[in-house]
Amino acid sequence: MTLQEITAVVGGAVHDAPDTVTVTAPVVFDSRRVEPGGMFVALPGERVDGHDYAAQAIQAGAAAVLASRPVGLPAVVVDDMPGAYGRLARAVVDRLPQTTVIGVTGSVGKTSTKDILAQVLPAFGPTVANRASNNNELGLPYTVTRATADTRYLVLEMGARGIGHVAYLTRIAPPTVSVVTRVGHAHLGEFGSVENIAQAKGEIVEALPDAGDGGLAVLNADDELVTAMAARTAARVLRYGIEQPADVRAENVTVDELGRARFRLVHHGKSAEVRLRLYGLHQASNALAAATVALGLGHPIEAVADALSLAEAVSPGRMQVTTRPDGVTIINDAYNAAPDAMRAALRALHAMTGDGRRAVAVLGEMAELGDHAAEVHREIGQQVAEIDAGWLVAIGGTDAEQYAAGAAGTATAVDRAADVAEAWELLRDGLRPGDVVLVKAANSAGLLALADKLVEETGAVTA
Repeated sequence: MTLQEITAVVGGAVHDAPDTVTVTAPVVFDSRRVEPGGMFVALPGERVDGHDYAAQAIQAGAAAVLASRPVGLPAVVVDDMPGAYGRLARAVVDRLPQTTVIGVTGSVGKTSTKDILAQVLPAFGPTVANRASNNNELGLPYTVTRATADTRYLVLEMGARGIGHVAYLTRIAPPTVSVVTRVGHAHLGEFGSVENIAQAKGEIVEALPDAGDGGLAVLNADDELVTAMAARTAARVLRYGIEQPADVRAENVTVDELGRARFRLVHHGKSAEVRLRLYGLHQASNALAAATVALGLGHPIEAVADALSLAEAVSPGRMQVTTRPDGVTIINDAYNAAPDAMRAALRALHAMTGDGRRAVAVLGEMAELGDHAAEVHREIGQQVAEIDAGWLVAIGGTDAEQYAAGAAGTATAVDRAADVAEAWELLRDGLRPGDVVLVKAANSAGLLALADKLVEETGAVTA
């Protein structure tokens, strides 16, 4: 798009450049991601002002800057930076008539489902998907602008911090296919109730076109709040499930000695075997969601099953499993933690220690649980004991005390650590060869750094 075309979409005015300058690469908000011919969005922040990096972006090859004030460099200057970024992304989507937009949301499982889709759909056509969890009003436009005329599938994880957030994202990139994984307790403190979470997540199916125009809603039959969303759309509905009747099912689900799920994928009287490389029984549901999308798009079940069986963990801190030379296995699931995801990770830890290895739960506090925080943290502490974990290291303040209280008086040894540094001291001295260590917390707890240190400190090798 030329700068003239961009201003027609986003408003504002061109500064210090002819309006015939053309943007031919992604539009990014991180100057380190600038590609030649791209555009840099100079967002003002609390600690860093993107305008200070405009010259660096131009030097790196950016054709122009999207800015809120003139920077003495080729720029489109606008009043509303996030809004302009979203309008620009929508213009890109509108120029991709051959691209199927697939929106993915849910309280838990959306990133893993997106990652699986990003590995399954390339078997059927060029695919672009969010990197990590770029799922908000900035990350989604960035992902959209990475798509090209050759892109067949554009997979977009859509996050929400309140009612109306997903609806806004669907206006930037209207989906033809929408996936809802599960309604849980993530961000309960912000939403106020699980019903409000369901209301927000269901906005993604309300944005779908009618069935006659290709709209497809993929809903989790094992979650009553999700399956009820069928009433909120005129699109075709495909339900997937393990426990409840569904259009696409996983049957004979088992896990191997490393906690990786195997199942028979069943749809319309046909079936195929799936053997996941992903760790944790919960990944069977995420894989099933991705399979339902691919099957709903008309792809053969055998090819879908083969692609599922090759999928691996790709987003940092999402069930990444590494075994060190001393035999200690680290499960890095520290990117984030909601109660349902924490329970699933603990079940995976239990499955991976069925051969008698010691289970070690290194848990930081969960966030945004409001008045439910103490109760939920205590319940998780109880589950740590119920899976026969040998050691719990609870990191943080008041809520970490609840972890410890939940496991108190059981066979699980419990230690408290005020922060990551103190936890590292405990783990460095206390881990034994053969231990399996789960590291999980809200992102704000900073346990990603601890997981990396546990892996790197001894020169680990991938499992």
